[in-house]
Amino acid sequence: MDYTAAAAQAADKLLQYSREQSGWSQCKETDGVLVCWRPSSEFPGGLYKGDGIIEAAPEHVWECLKPEQGGLRVKWDKNVQAFELVETVSDDITICRTVTPSAAMKIISPRDFIDVVFIKKYDDGTITSNATNVLHPDCPPQPGFVRGFNHPCGCFCVPVPGEPGKTQLLSFFQTDLSGFLPQSVVDSFFPRSMCQFYSNLKKAVKELTS
Repeated sequence: MDYTAAAAQAADKLLQYSREQSGWSQCKETDGVLVCWRPSSEFPGGLYKGDGIIEAAPEHVWECLKPEQGGLRVKWDKNVQAFELVETVSDDITICRTVTPSAAMKIISPRDFIDVVFIKKYDDGTITSNATNVLHPDCPPQPGFVRGFNHPCGCFCVPVPGEPGKTQLLSFFQTDLSGFLPQSVVDSFFPRSMCQFYSNLKKAVKELTS
């Protein structure tokens, strides 16, 4: 499998999502975080977009978000139980396994996801993580976990012009949880968990910078 090509394609799609203003429907807003969605063109599910301001510089926000083994993400993100580096493809592209705990009062059982992750930086100072599902010989399905599939997803840490101590965080989730889940559970899970994601990130950044 051409992991580099898959990573580049995911980054292109994420950039496209970040620029598209129309077609989104608001599904939740809380504490300055707006969550919208639209039908996914990748699978029979939804593409969710979160948008909020974090009171910290992009490099500090990125330190908490950085997808790396032993990083801060597993300490504050309630939806990430473990994060494992499977293979380093290049300086900015890796293959990773993410384990998520049970959720929605255990209606959603533990999942694992195998993704290629591409860290890309833009000239305006924006730092992004771009990911999509891949197959890897070292990561067959494992007992105790439902194998889920992330379609192009990730985060954009965008500098706020004239506000060096603020970051606009755009996040995109496009996840096929697999298994036999009621659609109502899936539809309510993502907006709620994304707002929790922002709330927990804000607390983690504040601890990092205090």
